[in-house]
Amino acid sequence: MTLPPYADLLGATLDHDADGAPVLLMPFGDHVVGRPGFLHGGAIAGLLELAALATLRHALGDEPVGIKPVTVTTDFQRGGRAVPTRAAATVTRLGTRVANVEAVAWQDDRTRPIATARLNCLLERG
Repeated sequence: MTLPPYADLLGATLDHDADGAPVLLMPFGDHVVGRPGFLHGGAIAGLLELAALATLRHALGDEPVGIKPVTVTTDFQRGGRAVPTRAAATVTRLGTRVANVEAVAWQDDRTRPIATARLNCLLERG
């Protein structure tokens, strides 16, 4: 699976958890800094969206389906510090025309997220 070009801008790389699900890793750097010492909210939101889309693509397998995000809602829970950030997602509904995905971003501890997102996506099946 290849990530969109925006992942390169964020410096995000694709890894997988023990179950084979996608997990994205974004290093901290000047390219994602907001106020000094903290991540920019747009970088966090972008990472969450990339994780959600990668997870949805993983769930669809080799099926040729176009994915169009319809709504993206991001909840910021704490400031992202100057350490690497990870993001993963879960497909909560995978229908014929619509998919719902929830994503979470964390730094040192997965149980303490820095942000979450919910995406509703339109699926264009061939």
